Amino acid sequence: MKRSIIIFGLLAITLSVFSQTVDDALRYSQQFYEGTARNMAMGSSFGALGADFSVASTNPAGMGLFRSSEFSITPEVSSVRTSSIYNGTYGEDSRTIFNLSNMGYVSAKNIGNRGWKYFQFAVGMNRLNNYNSNSYIQGENLENSRLDVYKEMADGVNYTNIDNSNGNYAFDLYPAWYLYLIDTVPGYEDYYFTPVPFAGTLQQESIRTKGSTNEWLMSFSGNYDDKLFIGATVGLPYLRYYRESVYSEFDVADSIPYFNSWSVKENLATTGWGINFKIGVIYQPIEWIRIGGAFHTPTYYWSMRDSWYTTHYADLEWTDAASMSSITGNYNYNFSTPMRALGDVAVLIGRIGSFSAEYEWTDYSKAKFSARDYGFNDVNSDVRTSYQSTHNLRFGTEWRYSNFSFRGGYALYSSPYAKELNDGKRQSFSAGLGYNFGYGSIDFAYVRWVKNEDYYMYSSENIQPNAVQNTYTGQHFVLTLRARL
Repeated sequence: MKRSIIIFGLLAITLSVFSQTVDDALRYSQQFYEGTARNMAMGSSFGALGADFSVASTNPAGMGLFRSSEFSITPEVSSVRTSSIYNGTYGEDSRTIFNLSNMGYVSAKNIGNRGWKYFQFAVGMNRLNNYNSNSYIQGENLENSRLDVYKEMADGVNYTNIDNSNGNYAFDLYPAWYLYLIDTVPGYEDYYFTPVPFAGTLQQESIRTKGSTNEWLMSFSGNYDDKLFIGATVGLPYLRYYRESVYSEFDVADSIPYFNSWSVKENLATTGWGINFKIGVIYQPIEWIRIGGAFHTPTYYWSMRDSWYTTHYADLEWTDAASMSSITGNYNYNFSTPMRALGDVAVLIGRIGSFSAEYEWTDYSKAKFSARDYGFNDVNSDVRTSYQSTHNLRFGTEWRYSNFSFRGGYALYSSPYAKELNDGKRQSFSAGLGYNFGYGSIDFAYVRWVKNEDYYMYSSENIQPNAVQNTYTGQHFVLTLRARL
């Protein structure tokens, strides 16, 4: 059975003073490069081809292929549809947004030397990840209730420790206690019961997420004799992630005495700035081939901040319907992603076409949380055992006819989960069209990706519902405007 700790998600917020989980470690470490429409149309496999602002975030040596200065900006419309199956019942929701996936300026200077021919400097932004999605889950559960998790947590804890709006149970057990969703068994001070003494409720959960990781960067590169290209990038990724979930249980069959429904809404906001360094090289031994590689240091987020709160609602027949909101929790901490290594190759067919490929290796088990006042030993240990190295492959091709360019691409991101704990493999298919005006160009790309991943709405050591089988289908409609200066 797949372990829920990998895909449990936000419920850990309500079960701990700290909200960081192994899910967060993966979410903030993964990168699905966007950038320009040309790059996205070719599966983000542009490392060895270069002369595109996107490569500043993958292989900065590709910036050494620029021979003129330019400015690019890339608006996009992206959408994600999430379809869910829970205990045989289907649910679906989607989210569409407008955003920028790239904005950058490159200055290319002709040095005029025999050896070093060009020097480039670039500043701007590339999008590394997109967190926008909606999902809706529903299904009947005849085995357990999320209140069973609350009861398991509470058993053995004196009610005086729970009855504290600022205590260790401020986000879960205290609101549940206040609303009689848990209560002590008569004659006991640390043994509890719930108004759902047996299973048989309709369970629903709606989840809304938004945000992104955008990398603001400075890049330096050079061209030596049109054979050797080197580059380096200082990246300053800005991360923002917002999640709101509403979990509910209903006695739709009217079979549970005194109970109608209950729900909990959980809100999380995470922001943070990071820094990393990338270095790359490309060598062109003969006219028709380029070979390159790049190394990315871990990204160190020095200013991560979480803010969260919960709101519980109860409709019980012996009390009036009521709600209770928790205090707002805040916590500052640090986080470091794993390093990355990339290899690139491109085959050039004169001026009419090209094939490109890129391999990326990273080990998600090396992600790590830290803070001055907390060790994160348990969470970091779970990260090490839950994740593994991944081998990501990206391919692309481009063909020119007159001023038109036709592009296609494919990318495969292997599963980050160790021991087949979950699925998580992601595939993308892309195509695009470009037109060169001479003084600039306009490029369009369409990208479609799909990923399957299980999710558990709640869990504990002894209680776990069946997995929700989620299928995520994303689409990007991308337009880049590029002007040579």
